[in-house]
Amino acid sequence: MRKLIEQMIKFGFVGFLCFFIDYGIMVLLTEVAGIVYLVSSACSFTVSVIVNYILSVTFVFETDKEKSRIKEFIVFVFLSIIGLGINQLCMWFGVELLHISYLIVKIGATAVVMVYNFISRKLIIEKKAP
Repeated sequence: MRKLIEQMIKFGFVGFLCFFIDYGIMVLLTEVAGIVYLVSSACSFTVSVIVNYILSVTFVFETDKEKSRIKEFIVFVFLSIIGLGINQLCMWFGVELLHISYLIVKIGATAVVMVYNFISRKLIIEKKAP
């Protein structure tokens, strides 16, 4: 149980950092570059996924060192694409249907995706005990 709690704390730190990367790039692309929020959100999410992968396999999850990193990254990306879909759906729903600022909706969308990410990565990415 202690190991799981430590892992969740590490995941939280990685998620916190990646949130700032995601949020910062999204705001920069939307406010400075004038890109539509759904496009800027997808771009920023993609950058944060790459950083998240590197930090997750380095500090959070115990991965199988003999497993192909390319295959592992492909699985990570596939799971992240699902996360992106959840993110985009939350963004669209909050902004277009509920008329909430994209800046606020992004925070809620990130929380939802973070829960999905932890569960899916724990179940699929992490090395299974023998």
